[in-house]
Amino acid sequence: MRVVVGRIGRPHGIRGEVTVETRTDEPEERFAPGAVLLVESSVRHLVVDGMHWHSGRLLLSFEGVHDRTAAEGLRGLVLEVERADDEAPEDPEEFYDSALIGCVVELVDGTRIGTISEIAHLPGQDLLVVDREPGELLVPFVEQFVPQVDVSGRRIVITPPTGLLDDAGS
Repeated sequence: MRVVVGRIGRPHGIRGEVTVETRTDEPEERFAPGAVLLVESSVRHLVVDGMHWHSGRLLLSFEGVHDRTAAEGLRGLVLEVERADDEAPEDPEEFYDSALIGCVVELVDGTRIGTISEIAHLPGQDLLVVDREPGELLVPFVEQFVPQVDVSGRRIVITPPTGLLDDAGS
């Protein structure tokens, strides 16, 4: 399965480095020198030549990209990696988005609420985006409201705060 791990930003300096907006919790692993990154919706790939952090930004250099002009040609590319379908983060309290999308969302009593359509990563916290009738429901992805995540059973149990279900879709 291909998963998005980043997006190339603007060039940095004159030696072909680019900034990268990371979309992974494992940047040291995903962007390590020698890592092969796939370009979204294509057969093209880039091989990481170097990686370092500068002022809180990830900077990468790629094999064959040696100047600012070549780096500018990479701007905006979405980077992916090939990942095993059953791969999971080391921390049991972390989940890949792809493992949660499509899971059924239920209340503690088994009442079906809907299905996860995406995970919204906001600066303050992550939100589960639940497709349901009459509309979309946003549930803060915190233990207080999401006490149980059963990835293998494709089921997520929520205990929504008062009024959350009443206001959904209105």
